[in-house]
Amino acid sequence: MAEIQTKDPGKKGGKRIKQKKVDIFVDFTPMVDMNMLLITFFMLCTSLSKPQTMEIVMPTDKTESKEKTELKASQAITLLLDKNDKIYHYDGEPDYNNYSSLKDLSYNPKDENSLRSLLMMRNRNAIEEINLLKEEKLKLVISQDTFNARAARIAGGKETPAIIIKATDEASYKNLIDTLDELLICNIGRYMIVKIQTGDEYLIKNKETAGAYARGEVQ
Repeated sequence: MAEIQTKDPGKKGGKRIKQKKVDIFVDFTPMVDMNMLLITFFMLCTSLSKPQTMEIVMPTDKTESKEKTELKASQAITLLLDKNDKIYHYDGEPDYNNYSSLKDLSYNPKDENSLRSLLMMRNRNAIEEINLLKEEKLKLVISQDTFNARAARIAGGKETPAIIIKATDEASYKNLIDTLDELLICNIGRYMIVKIQTGDEYLIKNKETAGAYARGEVQ
């Protein structure tokens, strides 16, 4: 609380001085109590932000049934991540004797041969179904939990593409994160990260050598 204290200077030379000195004292104790109450209120009523996470499917050493591990060649897409932000892909089984089977991709979604355009084209049916689910959620026809469950089933359906990610030792961690982000944007529900094989590295090396010859960098 605030209170005003006044002092009477008394008389000087037989005359009373009209000017008075005013001392103001402000007690901040109630303010501290109120601040503590507000802090406690906001701590109890505010929902803490949840960290954004993404599940990563890693292969296990345990033997699984053929039904779980077997993939159709038309659905399998292998992504090879290399140095200098380079990314390649091939469909189905690799042809290690033909480097031209390895196709260039780009992380830039505006490029014609971007990773996003490839994934959206291969997963267009699932993307359309999930977009319809989003409209139902916006109209409050379905709840958020129902949307998440149904979207996960659609993204992981048997007819959706299965992505296999392989990275060389010279690929950066950022390349892997960018790739996973593109999978999330394109609603890819089936993917795994596996160790790159010698044949894959051989394909990349031949691809880069052929490109250097074509540009006249190597004679």
